[in-house]
Amino acid sequence: MGAMSVGHWVIVLIVVAIVFGPKRLGSLGQGLGEGIRGLKDGLAGRGEEDQAASGQSQASAQAGRVADSPVDRS
Repeated sequence: MGAMSVGHWVIVLIVVAIVFGPKRLGSLGQGLGEGIRGLKDGLAGRGEEDQAASGQSQASAQAGRVADSPVDRS
């Protein structure tokens, strides 16, 4: 009794379609699709930026080690 069956979901979808109408549902679907696409693009770009940033930080860390190393002036 507490779980939603397929019949319940069909009724909910029909009510939502009547309340919002096909035009608004289309624009909501389009906006949702664009949002998901933007999220996927952002995550893919973030991974590339993270790799580039870690490469730069490793290079600067190595340069810092060379600059901080003691010089033997005997």
